[in-house]
Amino acid sequence: MSTVIERTPQLQTKLPAVGTTIFTVMSTLASEKNAVNLGQGFPDFECDPKLVNAVTDAMTSGLNQYPPMAGVPVLREAISAKLHKLYGRSYNANTEITVTAGATQAIITAILAVVHPGDEVIVLEPCYDSYVPNIELAGGVVVRVPLTPGTFRPDFDKISAAISPKTRAILINSPHNPSATVWTEADMLSLQDILAPTDVLLISDEVYEHMVFDADKGQTHQSAVRFPGLAARAFIVSSFGKTYHVTGWKVGYVAAPAALTAEFRKVHQFNVFTVNTPVQYGLASYMLDARPYLELPAFYQRKRDLFRSGLAKTRFKLLPSEGSYFQCADISEVSDLGEADFCKWLTSEIGVAAIPLSAFYGDGFDQRVVRFCFAKKDETLNAAIERLAKL
Repeated sequence: MSTVIERTPQLQTKLPAVGTTIFTVMSTLASEKNAVNLGQGFPDFECDPKLVNAVTDAMTSGLNQYPPMAGVPVLREAISAKLHKLYGRSYNANTEITVTAGATQAIITAILAVVHPGDEVIVLEPCYDSYVPNIELAGGVVVRVPLTPGTFRPDFDKISAAISPKTRAILINSPHNPSATVWTEADMLSLQDILAPTDVLLISDEVYEHMVFDADKGQTHQSAVRFPGLAARAFIVSSFGKTYHVTGWKVGYVAAPAALTAEFRKVHQFNVFTVNTPVQYGLASYMLDARPYLELPAFYQRKRDLFRSGLAKTRFKLLPSEGSYFQCADISEVSDLGEADFCKWLTSEIGVAAIPLSAFYGDGFDQRVVRFCFAKKDETLNAAIERLAKL
C-alpha cells in the first residue's frame, strides 16, 4: 500500500482584504478583561415571552417542515400590511415580499441578483461591514462616497458625481449604523431626483426603521417605500431581529417590485432556499399586535437618554443620536490615541468596550470618534457609565 501524503490545496482568496473584524477583536478583549461590552450591536435583555410562546406553539403544532421558498404566506401578508399602514404603498405579498435569513443575507442576495462583473455600486462611508465584501463577491466595483465628516449627512453633489454609465446600484442606510443619523424627507427627495434619469437600483437598508427618536420634534423614519420614484427601483431591507430583540434568530425580509423580486428569488432559492418555519409562523402571529414596534422608539429613546446623561458628565463630546441604538462620541478631549488604540485602552483599562468608527471606512479614516451600543439593560448601561465617569 502506498503512503498517502496529506496535502491541502492552496487557495486564491476571493476577499484578500478581509481578516478578523474589529468586532471579534473587541468582543474577545472585552471577555478577557471582564469589560462591559458596548461594542457589538445586540441586546443583552430578553425578548417578549409572547413571541417565544408563539414560536413554541408553531413548533408543537407540527409546523416544522420546509416552508415555501419565499416565506410562509401569512407572514408575507403581515409584512405587506405593515408597509402599507406605515408608509402608504401596497406590496403584493405573493410577488413582492420575500422572507430572508436576516438582513445581511437579504443584502448580499440583492447584490448577487443584480450586480454583474464590472458593474459599479456606490456605498456611503462609514458603512456596515458586509456591503463591500458583498459587492466584491459579485464581481462588482465598489465606489466609495464619504458622508460629511462630523455630521455624517449625505453629500448629494458627491453622490451625483459618483454616478457613471457603469453604476448599477447604490446602497443607503437610515437610521444609520454607525453614526445614528437619520435621513430627512429632503434627503430622500434629493436622492429621488438624482436617480430619476438613471437606471440605478437602490438597496435601502432600513433595519433600524422602528428606532427613530424625538417624534415630538417631527422626526420620523423616511422609508424609501414612501417615495414612488425610489420604491419603484428599490430593494427595501428590514430585520425582525433588530425590531423584536432576537438578533440570533436571523430573520428579515425584502420588499421590491415584482420584476426585481423575481431576480432576487432566483438567487435566494440557491443560497438559503428558505427560512425556518416555526419562527415565521410565530412572527406572523406576533405581528397581529402592532404595539411592540410602534412603542420601540420610546423604549430605545429612554435608554439613549439614560446613557447620554451619564456620558454628559465625562469629557466625551456626544454626537447626535437620531435613530438606531448607537451613540457616537468624539474622544478628542479624552485621549491623544487614535480610535482603534483608544478602544483597546478603554476596554483594558477602564473596562468598557466600544468600536472605532475607522473600522467602517475602507481606508481606516480616523476622525477621533467611537461608537457605543445602548441596546442593553439599564444596569449594564449604569455599570458602563460608572466606569466611564473615571475619564
